This record gives sequence, C-alpha cells and structure tokens, in this order.
Amino acid sequence: MIATLLTGIVLGSAAMGVAAYAILWERKFAARMQSRPGPTEVGPFGLLQPIADGVKLVQKEIIIPRAVSVFLFVVSPALAAIGTLALFAVVPWSDTISVAGDLNVGVLWIFAVGSLLVLPHWMAGWASNNKYALLGAMRAAAQSISYEIPLLLSGMVPILLAGSFQMDEIVMAQEGYRWFAFWPPGPGFFAFVLFYMCSLAEANRIPFDIPEAESELIGGVTTEHTGMIGVVIQLAEYLHTLVTAAVCATLFFGGWEGPWADGIHWMIIKTLFLFGVVFWIRWSWMRYRSDQLLKICWHYLVPVSLALVAVTALWIRLVEGA
Repeated sequence: MIATLLTGIVLGSAAMGVAAYAILWERKFAARMQSRPGPTEVGPFGLLQPIADGVKLVQKEIIIPRAVSVFLFVVSPALAAIGTLALFAVVPWSDTISVAGDLNVGVLWIFAVGSLLVLPHWMAGWASNNKYALLGAMRAAAQSISYEIPLLLSGMVPILLAGSFQMDEIVMAQEGYRWFAFWPPGPGFFAFVLFYMCSLAEANRIPFDIPEAESELIGGVTTEHTGMIGVVIQLAEYLHTLVTAAVCATLFFGGWEGPWADGIHWMIIKTLFLFGVVFWIRWSWMRYRSDQLLKICWHYLVPVSLALVAVTALWIRLVEGA
C-alpha cells in the first residue's frame, strides 16, 4: 500500500512537472518555427520561466462573476486534473513500475475514465453563466461523443492482436520489435494514426480545439476562469496529451521494450517523442471548423475504424491462426 502510494506521488509529480515545462517547450518550439527567440530572460535560456509563471499566477486574483454556480465553477478544474491523473494509474512504465499494478482491464480503464473527462469541461462551461463558455462546453461534448467511437474502435486493434485488455500483456505481445504500429503492416499503422488523431480530439488540441477557439469563443470554457483555477484546466489538457502519448507508446510501440536493455527509459523516450509530435502538429495545421470536424469523424474515421477492426480479425484468423 505504501509502495503504491509513493509510486503514485512520484509519477504524478513527474507528470505535473513535465506538463509545466511542456508549456515552455511549446513556446520555444513555436518561436523557432516563427523565427523568434521565445522566452529567454528568466534563468539560463529561459528555463526558469515556468517557475516565474507559477509564482505570478499564485498572486493573481481569482474572480468569481455574479450569477455563476459557484461550487461547479470552482470544482470543475480540479475534477479535470484529478481525472487526468487517474489515467496514469494503469500506464505501465516498465515491467515493475505502475501505480495500480497490472489491471486485467487496464485499457478499459483508460477508455472509461477518458470518456468522463468531458464532464468537467461541460460543468465549467455551464456554471460560468457565459454564452461563449457554454457554447465551448457544448462543442466539447459533441466532439468527445463523436471521436470516442473511432478512438475505441482503433484501440481494439492492439487488443485483438494481443488477445488481452491487460496493458502489460499488450506490451509482451510486441516482443521482438513486432510493434503493432508496424505489424500487421497495414491495419496496425492506420490504427495508430487513427488512435493518435482521436486522442488529440479528446484532449482538445489543434486542429481539434473547437471548444477553445480563441478567434470565435475568446477562451471557450475557460473564458471566466482566472488565476490558478483557470491554469488548472489548461494544465489538465497538457496532462491529458502526455498520458495519450504514454498510452500510444504502450499500445503501438512496445512500451518499455527497446534495443539493448528494456526499461523505463525506453518508455519515457517514446512517450516524450509522441508528446513532442503534438506540438509539431499544433503549429503546422489550422483549426477545423465545427462542421468539418464532425464530418471527418462520422463520414471517414468511423467507417475506416470499423474496417480496421474487421481486417485485423481476418488477419488473426487467416494468418496468425494458421
């Protein structure tokens, strides 16, 4: 019990630290793509900027507008962060390091808790008594409900190939570098791309960030949230993106397995690489319109994900079964 608690504290603290410095990394990355220096003043190369931002935000006044639902307004950011941290509980970082141990329904836990993370955004938007925030919350709900379907279906591909919902067994099934992102050659790769895209939509990252479209909705569900409670919602989105990268690394890239010596270092490298790709996408693609985003999901991603599940089942029956 104590070991589990300590593991959870260490991994949770590390995830929060990575999410905080991910903001600095994204600012540096965006600056490089736009031929400007980015943060440079606080600390060497601007490395202390997240700490300075944190100190500044702690001193900011938390303004609660009139006619809001105060309890939901205040508690919704905390629920978003807690729900996101709960996803880390079942991610195996090595064959011995995991908060909740080797659950036999680990992937189901990821899908179930991930699908609930839209509720804090809806609560924040509805409780704000602001039309922009409410519209952002409605967009978040529509987007989450839509993209959960291809997300679950594409996630079924590694489950079928491994024959298990257990995260550790899915990693073990990829021994010998038969990573599911590349094996089977067709379904595995397309399932990974689909899963990654839908995960970005679940985390409200560009080009799927219509719930927070600044040019249309000011700040979406965070329009009325100020100070630290506003930052917590945004920090939860970075955490969600980080855990998405960790789940992708586990399901499609062999988790902690790698050349030379297997271990947590390979899991960290794969997770941070996929996490970095999110920023590359963020500063390379434009935002989709709401109607375009839903059309992409229902007209293309859902049929493709269904076809991937069928092709994977045929592969298992005709090739691996033989």
